[in-house]
Amino acid sequence: MALKVRIARPTTRQGWSSLILRAALACVALVALFVFAVGGYYYFRYQGIVDARLKQPLFATTAKIYAAPREVRPGQKLSRAAIVNELRSAGYTGDGTAKDSPLGTFTETANSVTVHPGPQSYHAQDGATIHFDNGVVQSLTDDRGQALSSYELEPLLITGLSEGANRTKRRLITYDEIPQNLVHAVLAIEDRQFFEHNGVNFWRFFVAATRDVRSGRYKEGSSTLTMQLARGFFLSPEKRIKRKLIEIVITFQLEHRFSKKQIFEMYANQINLGQQGSFAINGFGEASQAYFGKDVKELNLAESAMLAGIIQRPNYFNPYRHPERVMERRNLVLDSMVETGAITKEQAERAKDEPLHLSQQSVDASDAPYFVDLVRDQLNQKLGERDFNREGLHIYTSLDPDLQRAATSAVENTVHVVDEQVDKLYARRHRGKNGKPEETTEPHTYPQVALVALNPHTGQVLALVGGRSYGLSQLNHAISARPTGSIFKPFVYAAAFNTAVAGTQLPGHDELFSPITMLSDEQTTYDVGNQEYTPRNFEGEYHEQVTARFALQKSLNNATIGLASLVGFDQVAALARSAGVKSARGTPAMAIGAYDATPLEMAGAYTIFANGGLKLEPWMVASVRTPSGDVITDYSPTSKQILDPRVAYLTTNMLENVINHGTGFPVRARGFTAPAAGKTGTSHDAWFAGYTSNLLCIVWVGNDDYTDIKIQGADAAAPIWAEFMKKAVALPQYSDTHEFNAPEGVQLVQVDKTTNLPADSTCESDTYTAAFLDGTVPAQTCSHPNTDKRNFLQRIFGLGEKKP
Repeated sequence: MALKVRIARPTTRQGWSSLILRAALACVALVALFVFAVGGYYYFRYQGIVDARLKQPLFATTAKIYAAPREVRPGQKLSRAAIVNELRSAGYTGDGTAKDSPLGTFTETANSVTVHPGPQSYHAQDGATIHFDNGVVQSLTDDRGQALSSYELEPLLITGLSEGANRTKRRLITYDEIPQNLVHAVLAIEDRQFFEHNGVNFWRFFVAATRDVRSGRYKEGSSTLTMQLARGFFLSPEKRIKRKLIEIVITFQLEHRFSKKQIFEMYANQINLGQQGSFAINGFGEASQAYFGKDVKELNLAESAMLAGIIQRPNYFNPYRHPERVMERRNLVLDSMVETGAITKEQAERAKDEPLHLSQQSVDASDAPYFVDLVRDQLNQKLGERDFNREGLHIYTSLDPDLQRAATSAVENTVHVVDEQVDKLYARRHRGKNGKPEETTEPHTYPQVALVALNPHTGQVLALVGGRSYGLSQLNHAISARPTGSIFKPFVYAAAFNTAVAGTQLPGHDELFSPITMLSDEQTTYDVGNQEYTPRNFEGEYHEQVTARFALQKSLNNATIGLASLVGFDQVAALARSAGVKSARGTPAMAIGAYDATPLEMAGAYTIFANGGLKLEPWMVASVRTPSGDVITDYSPTSKQILDPRVAYLTTNMLENVINHGTGFPVRARGFTAPAAGKTGTSHDAWFAGYTSNLLCIVWVGNDDYTDIKIQGADAAAPIWAEFMKKAVALPQYSDTHEFNAPEGVQLVQVDKTTNLPADSTCESDTYTAAFLDGTVPAQTCSHPNTDKRNFLQRIFGLGEKKP
């Protein structure tokens, strides 16, 4: 029998509503089940990834690069406040601080500062008291009250080694070190409910998602601080729905594992805050130094608001390029802080009236990036490939931060002198028949610059600039080999003085070499292999006979090559190689600087003149230590006696004349007045090498493509050298320059300019001072030029000939 089934149909509105409700609940349950399944899958999948990441330190421990310790000496113009600030910057704490620094502490009175190095100090724990009188260091005493001639302070931190391929720089800070104004500023503009929500602000997320759906673009920001942290640590910045879901999963895990303060601390160290040069600035600790030149704990309200404001778009809100944008954004943050009750409206208005107060130090000046790159290379050579950052090593170097700032400033403030000359040459080269400039596609580039300054008595590299801007080019020109030009010539004259010390006369001369030895400056042709070499003097100016002193003073090529041929090209080359110009070979062109050397090598080579003949290898790394202060290795500079001290001084005396009366005079014209010796150089490139009694500096200017800049060293390199040295001698540690002291066996003689013979009472009005090796001063004088120079026995027995 057939069965009939009757399907019940809703007969009332309530029945239909009940059915729809059940269907909706079923859909919600299915969606919830799906979300739960997918969420659970991703939660457990990424839990392993998060676990693996959190087993490692969240941030790599950065190896720290320290400067050379400042030496304090009686008589220096240093105030008590300056010493206290330096000690605080080095990490020392004053008396009365809740917790003593392991680096050390200090005690301050009205007229003194007592330094107490701690267990982690760079120095042994020997303290000292520095006494002041009207801004001058009056005296130094040790812990027992004994007088000290000098005392070294704790080295200052320069920077940390950058992390990874992105060249990230950060200074790790703790939550307690973050000013509350900075915390409130970040929360006001980025995440006001941070301390209340569980990692995701669902209402904000829903509103932002709705707007994105309507616009068809993923533009709205809905991320909490924890979500930003999750994205920064584990994910790419792309905006995709799947990635957003994964971000939320990781956010929940971070909220479950860490406290809010820990999350904020990680965020404060991780957030990107822009770019400085080629370095990425990550974290508030590094940003505070980069933008304001101060520790994060010292930030005021306006500065805190600025840092919080640039989080959103750090490149767009670059305070150096777009200060108006940043001011507007900073003020918006201050208004937001008023809305949240973090500050009053009056506080906000006062902060709005403040300028940005940006640090004017460039990355080149503050972080010495070319120098730090060289330090990293040296560490790799000395210690092998190892993770210096992971070990958190403390690397103590030779750098003087004050002098580094002076070097960078000198280059930045003076390179326009070179650029203006390049512009004139370019305009002259492309001038039409009517005298007006022609349009051309020829590239118009400006030359690069390098500067190396070192202590000529220790070899420590005190300052180093490797280019015009590290952000534009990381090629370090301080270690790029280029033809040395005429700054090589002093080695020729030193080799000639060597013959006098040895008692050997030069061929064709019946006297030992001296500053007044006559040299031929006529154009000469030399056979070099199968080719002829005919050097030219600058601007085609030639002389028949000149003194050696005049030849170096005017940088005469033919006279210098002629002297090198008399000494022996191989002997000159051997001297140069022993001094550090490794490429030198015994050819005529060598005498005028045809062979290559780096500015750093030439700085080392010139120590033989500035340091009594003792060659010192330039060095940058003094010590490598663990974070707790244990010594891994110390390094001692290497030295070798290359010249007799008398020869070094005789050459220096001739180089003093170059600066005072010769091709180096432009440094005097630019206001540098301290006693100094130096030499210009012009080949394809422009050079200036010079030194005082306590500082040696080499400046190079040239084109990367090796083309001739067509500017003399006196016009391109000398202005930069003069600007740097003026700044240097204004610093307390380099202000005590003095005349070069003649060693025993050398005498200073007044020489008549007309006859180039020692002056006597009849011709002492127009003279110059020259240094002579004992036994090489002519017996003749300006009024008796034909005096019989035979010795006593020759005159008694009528031997030999009277020499004119």
